[in-house]
Amino acid sequence: MLLIPAIDLKDGQCVRLRQGDLDDTTIFSDSPAAVAEAWLKKGAERLHLVDLNGAFAGRPKNKAAIDAILKAVDREIPVQIGGGIRDMATIEHYLDSGIDYVIIGTAAVKDPGFLQDACSAFHGHIIVGLDAKDGKVATDGWAKITKNDVIDMAKRFEDFGVESIIYTDIGRDGMLSGVNIEATVRLANATRIPVIASGGVTDLRDIEALCQVADEGVEGVILGRSIYEGTLDFEEALDFVDDYFEEIEE
Repeated sequence: MLLIPAIDLKDGQCVRLRQGDLDDTTIFSDSPAAVAEAWLKKGAERLHLVDLNGAFAGRPKNKAAIDAILKAVDREIPVQIGGGIRDMATIEHYLDSGIDYVIIGTAAVKDPGFLQDACSAFHGHIIVGLDAKDGKVATDGWAKITKNDVIDMAKRFEDFGVESIIYTDIGRDGMLSGVNIEATVRLANATRIPVIASGGVTDLRDIEALCQVADEGVEGVILGRSIYEGTLDFEEALDFVDDYFEEIEE
């Protein structure tokens, strides 16, 4: 079970939103690079970056902060990024700059052909972000709820070569209300693509619940508000996961 700290970027700062609302923002740091370095020192094995301004604008908007994070991490661990990625040139730029995985969300839903081309051109580096409310996919920085069923959408992508799917229950994101385990497992069971959970993690009980479904296709979880506000201790969570799977192996 991969525990992935999130660094959400807005106007060059590290922030968290509630349910994707740009008007409901908590600023955690003016130095995202320092935040990235801190998670690295605490044992993070991957970082999850979101360009929030980019998600709404449809193009990257936090270049300086992203470059500073990559310099701080210095390729010691993989970094993935989403938000405003709508064309091949942006993907190529990110990968050339040191990003390991590019997350395509809105563009994957609106133009599956683009996603297929991206997976072909950048095999092994493309993650799909599927954000949903009540099982329906959201796009454009969660501003629009479509009629597309999240499971049907995921199944359309199975033969594209997608590395994984990040599934976010936007009704729970940033709310510290617990992971939607049922919906996450239902998606993981319905597709051959590995699923990374996101949205609602509160404490170790959520981590334990996710560990219990790791063999059903849930390979990781994005951690946001819980590790910033302290309801979940990141290092304690890492130790818990290690101990959990060591006991299973024994």
